[in-house]
Amino acid sequence: MSEPRETKNIDRYGDPEMPWSRAEQALSAPPAKENTYFLGTCRADGTPHSAGIGPQWLDGLLYFTSNPTTRKSRDLAVNPRCTISARLPGIDLVLDGSAERMTDAGTLERLAQGYRDGGWPAQVEGDALTAPYSAPSAGPPPWQVFRFTFHQVVGVATEEPYGATRWRF
Repeated sequence: MSEPRETKNIDRYGDPEMPWSRAEQALSAPPAKENTYFLGTCRADGTPHSAGIGPQWLDGLLYFTSNPTTRKSRDLAVNPRCTISARLPGIDLVLDGSAERMTDAGTLERLAQGYRDGGWPAQVEGDALTAPYSAPSAGPPPWQVFRFTFHQVVGVATEEPYGATRWRF
């Protein structure tokens, strides 16, 4: 992902604009137990849906997995626009963008290796990932991989230096 084309300070308390590097550093840091990510999608009838995900940052983008029968996968098949909300050390982020299924073998293997490095024994099988287990809500394997491309990110610092910033890409 490139640098933002627009940055706007949205802090109401006089704190300075935050650099994109602060958000990017939080997104690219190794996963921690306290990190929380939620994917927001929209059902065909327009009602919202939210589900926890375990994404991975790779080459400036977020990737996540989903069983094809889950609500999030069915929603994304109809409407790829979605959000990811993240609570990360020192900063909360809301990323607006879209998700598309990723089937490139090289990318899948790099992601599987990243998951293995983090303790989840993922393997590439065909154009998806498998493993002996996953989150209880994930459904059975295989898990398709989605690449999330964000167009706008809002960050609110939860540690000093404080601030709130919107970045558009």
